[in-house]
Amino acid sequence: MSLFRRKDVSALQAEVASDHSLKRVLGPVNLVLLGIGAVIGAGIFVLTGQAAANYSGPAIVYSFLLAGTACAFAGLCYAEFAAMIPIAGSAYTYGYATLGELFAWIIGWDLILEYLFAASTVAVGWSGYMVSFLKDFGINIPVAYTSAPYTHT
Repeated sequence: MSLFRRKDVSALQAEVASDHSLKRVLGPVNLVLLGIGAVIGAGIFVLTGQAAANYSGPAIVYSFLLAGTACAFAGLCYAEFAAMIPIAGSAYTYGYATLGELFAWIIGWDLILEYLFAASTVAVGWSGYMVSFLKDFGINIPVAYTSAPYTHT
């Protein structure tokens, strides 16, 4: 048993033909909206004004252009992978077919950690919005409940 064994595209396509495969249920609109939501995230709404006002000023546009270019290149890489291996399964499947089982395992767990941290970051951003919203109505929530763990005194 090799950690670097790869699965042929023909074997992957045979799995798709069986009843135990992932079904394609997302349409073009779903995929575009999911992609935009994953790329933009909540950070653009939470930190953009603070970064522009306190640190960079109008030069923040350049950082957005650089980040947008990097995201476009990543999207083009995913498009090339999807054209090369037209099977549901995302980066794990692409890694399994091209790099091997060990790298696919690493990619899969990396994606799980990425989604976990992205969800927690979005939760922190939205909780900040909610605390600010409630403060406008005179509802104050104790700092122990609104700050990150082990940061309140």
